[in-house]
This record gives sequence, structure tokens and C-alpha cells, in this order.
Amino acid sequence: MKKSGRKEETIHSRLRSCRAHKNFIRWVVLGVFLLCAVCIVYPFSPRNEQPAGSVKMVVLLPGEIDDQSWNTGNYKGIMECRKALDVELRYEKNVSEADSEAMLRWYADKGYQFILAAGTQFEEPVSAVADEYPEVDFCIINGRESSGMNVCGVYPKEDEASHLAAVIAGNLTKSGTFGIIAGYPSEPMEELLDQYEKDVRSITKQRGFQKPEVFRAYANSWEDVQMGKDIADQMIAKGADLLFIYANKVGLGCIESAKENGAKVIGFSENQNQIDSDTVVASVEFDFGAIYKWTISQYLAGDLKGNKTYGIGIKEHIFKPLYSDAVPEEIRKKIEEEMRV
Repeated sequence: MKKSGRKEETIHSRLRSCRAHKNFIRWVVLGVFLLCAVCIVYPFSPRNEQPAGSVKMVVLLPGEIDDQSWNTGNYKGIMECRKALDVELRYEKNVSEADSEAMLRWYADKGYQFILAAGTQFEEPVSAVADEYPEVDFCIINGRESSGMNVCGVYPKEDEASHLAAVIAGNLTKSGTFGIIAGYPSEPMEELLDQYEKDVRSITKQRGFQKPEVFRAYANSWEDVQMGKDIADQMIAKGADLLFIYANKVGLGCIESAKENGAKVIGFSENQNQIDSDTVVASVEFDFGAIYKWTISQYLAGDLKGNKTYGIGIKEHIFKPLYSDAVPEEIRKKIEEEMRV
């Protein structure tokens, strides 16, 4: 009997040990889950409200600031933000993808606390570098992906802007044939161009065009002006009377072609009307001053969070339609209606 009792005691001891082990595992799993949840939503370091002059910040730009497109707009926005918020916000122009990781590390090593990179092409370099500098915060302007506790993305809702461009183009065309010329294919680029194409097709059909045509091409460059001209020449030869361009310096060649061949252009991201208002009949300008002021203000207030992207658009008043005399009042009123939110 005593021997049997010892066996029962041993069995019960083992059962208790097993239960304790299971409970321990449950607590470990729960702890890991809670830690992950905190990591996902934890705000940026410094994570508290900061005096404007106490944070060193820089923006990396992928091209020259005279491209009359993405880089020009960002540069103007940086200058406006500097003045409005009285912040130390410098910029580094013409940062290639090949050099971007080294440039990110250089500024992080120099004590910059908030490093912004303007363009989706910087998403991978930022992800590669951010873990090495946990006390530095990174933001990708136009970024749709953010991987890391100290990485976020702020992007203009470009599909909203391309919809506005489509309303203008769809109501101006005389041939019902359109050309789209962009720099590089990417998911955000495809989304905004798909929106534009869908809308111009719909609008021209409502106007009585039976078979509207849309040609789309990528230059696979932001800088090759001659490539832009060659692509535009081909589209215009096929009947396109309106070109929609989002290609930085490549767009300058497209505008030159349109001018030579009597076609019209809808500019995008920057006020391209000023290049040649007889050819560029309208532009949907991005107010990069508003974009940078929103982003920097949110950061200084401690309200930006890692592992998160923020989309801003018509509601935040960051798009400005600009017209030449070729755009009648009727179309302008349609744009006003579209922008009421």
C-alpha cells in the first residue's frame, strides 16, 4: 500500500509539473504577442514633443531640383516648410539608388535624428539601413511600405490627383486618343495611371466617343529627355492629342514633342504650365509645402508611428489644379465639384 501511494504521488507530481510547464508556455506566448503588438504601434523615438530647432532633419532627393517635376516640387516644399516652421531641414539632391544606403548612413552617423527620402525607390534602402540606427527615425515621402519601428511612409494620394487630371483631359480631347508617359513602373505608379485611364475612357464615352484609345509607355528613366521626346512623337503619330506625363526630366522631352506636333499636355506634380502654357494646358500641382509641413509637424508633436503609412490628399488640400486659357470655365467648375469633400 505504501508503494502504491508513492506511485500515485509521483503521478500527481508529474501532472502538476506538466500543468505548470504548459502555463509557463502560455505566459511566454502571451508576452511575445504583447511585445509584438507594442512594436507595431510604438511611436517614433524621440517619441515626445520636440522643440522645432532641436531636431536635425534632412531630405534625400533622387534628382536635380530643376526638373520641373517631382524634385522641383519637393525642393520648393522643403524651402516653404523651413520658413513656416523655423526648422533645420536641409536637402541632398541627386541621390541615386546605388548611393542611397551610403548617404542614409552618412547622415545617421552625423547625428541627424529624422531622415526623409523622397520617392518609392528609397523604400528598400531605408529598410536595409533603419535597423542599424534604432535612435534615428526615417520617413519615405511617397512611401507605401514601412518596415521597422523607426520607419514610416507619407504619400500623396496620387490616384485622387490623377482623377482630377482625367476630368480635365477627358473633357478637352478632340480625338478621344490619349498618351500616358511615366518614368518607371511601380505599384503606386500603376494605381494612379490606371485611375487616369479608367476615368478618361469613361468621360470620353459619355461625350460620345465610341472607342477611346489610351497608349501607355514607361521611359525606364527619370532623366532621358530625348527618350521622352521619342515616345511622345510615336503616340502623337498614332492620334493622341492629349499627353499625361509623370516622368521628371523625361517630361521635358514630351512637352517639346507636343509643342512641335500640335498636341496638348496635362502636367502632374509640379506647375508645368509655366514651361509653355500654349502646350501644357493644365497641371495638377502637389503642394509639397503642405506635405512637408504636415509631416514635420506630426513628427515634432510625437504623432508619427513606425510600421505605418499615412495617405494625404484632397481632404488635406495638397492638390492644386492650374489652368491655361485653353481650359473653359465649365471644366474648371467640374474640378471644383470633385474637390469638395
